[in-house]
Amino acid sequence: MLRWLKSEGDLVQVGEAVVELETEKVSYELESPVAGVLLKIVAGESVQVPVGGLLCHIGQPGDSVPAEKE
Repeated sequence: MLRWLKSEGDLVQVGEAVVELETEKVSYELESPVAGVLLKIVAGESVQVPVGGLLCHIGQPGDSVPAEKE
């Protein structure tokens, strides 16, 4: 992962770039699939995340972050 383009608490729109990611072959901006608020960043910058891994939680204003699975 390279860097977050949004911070926790920021509003995001569908299709808006939220984070810039890097793979072995390419760097790209990942767009939000939903509109809402960036509730929590789960994966910090410069952390390797498996394909399909959880990066963040996006919800509606006032939503709580889902409990982490143990």
